[in-house]
Amino acid sequence: MRNLLIVILVFIGIWWARGALRRFKAQGGLRRREGKPVSAERMLECRHCGLIVPESEGVRAGEDFYCCEAHRSAGRRAG
Repeated sequence: MRNLLIVILVFIGIWWARGALRRFKAQGGLRRREGKPVSAERMLECRHCGLIVPESEGVRAGEDFYCCEAHRSAGRRAG
C-alpha cells in the first residue's frame, strides 16, 4: 500500500512539473525587459573615498567622479 502511494505521488509530481514547464514556455521563458538587451553600466571610483559605484548613481564635478554630493563638496582626498 505504501509503495502504491509513493508511485501515485511521483506521477502527480511529474504531471505538475510538466504543466509548470509548459506555462513557463508559454509566457516566453526568461525574457529580457521589454525585449531590449540589457547593457552593462560603467563603474567609476569616487575621488574622495575610493568606493566604486555605477556612473548613473554618482555625481560629477568636471572630470572628477564622486559617489555622493557630500563627497563632491569635500573634494579629492588628501594623499
